[in-house]
Amino acid sequence: MTHPFSHNPADTRFLDVRDMTKRFGGLTAVDHVSFHVDQGEIVSIIGPNGAGKTTVFNMLTGVYTVDEGSVTLNGRPIHNTSSQTVIEAGIARTFQNIRLFKGMRVVENVLVGMHLEKSYRFFDALLRTPRFRRKEAELTVRAVEILRDIGLGDHINDYAGNLPYGAQRKLEIARAMATNAQILLLDEPAAGMNPQESEELMEFIRHLRDIGYTIILIEHDMQVVMNISDRIYVLDHGKRIASGLPKDVANDPQVIKAYLGETAAC
Repeated sequence: MTHPFSHNPADTRFLDVRDMTKRFGGLTAVDHVSFHVDQGEIVSIIGPNGAGKTTVFNMLTGVYTVDEGSVTLNGRPIHNTSSQTVIEAGIARTFQNIRLFKGMRVVENVLVGMHLEKSYRFFDALLRTPRFRRKEAELTVRAVEILRDIGLGDHINDYAGNLPYGAQRKLEIARAMATNAQILLLDEPAAGMNPQESEELMEFIRHLRDIGYTIILIEHDMQVVMNISDRIYVLDHGKRIASGLPKDVANDPQVIKAYLGETAAC
């Protein structure tokens, strides 16, 4: 799979976030947070409820502006650009609440993620010109390849709303993959899953890493976080309070204090 921006091995940082800050009136939701993600890593961002994790994702994807600080991908600044520009740069996300088109077929949901590559004009689509049919055929082939690669090849023509819950999560990730992303931002992908589904999700995320994706994860399921992450960053009240390997973070006194009274939640 080709990406719009290839990583230069000489670069020290793939995704580099420096002093990222977001304020809402008098509230500082994210306070000078810095972190980096290297290509091919699975990195988790955790912390108690209200720590600022989703706000970080919203700034990374252009939903919120960055009041202070910077975000660069392959050395290219992407903060305070549009969500469309962020997608074109190679970052795509999923959401805590599944946002599939449940009345559409599985392959059609993936095709929605490919809208950036639709080079035909409105009238081509309206009149179903040869240009339109040729491009739609090319995109459909690629959509089917993605679905087969992630184990949904037998469900291509099923309606999305009829898939089991875990498969719906996979489909949402497939739609993010269809944008030609380099980095996938997964917002609580294990939410609502039973232990077996969570185990299958971990294997799936590892597979995504093995086929070339970089993963940034927000997740409440600490079993998933501790077993899948290469590195972890911990936020509390908008500030970064710890970072490191899972075993180091789990034993960090500040992390334990931040989680006091929380039951396996971030």
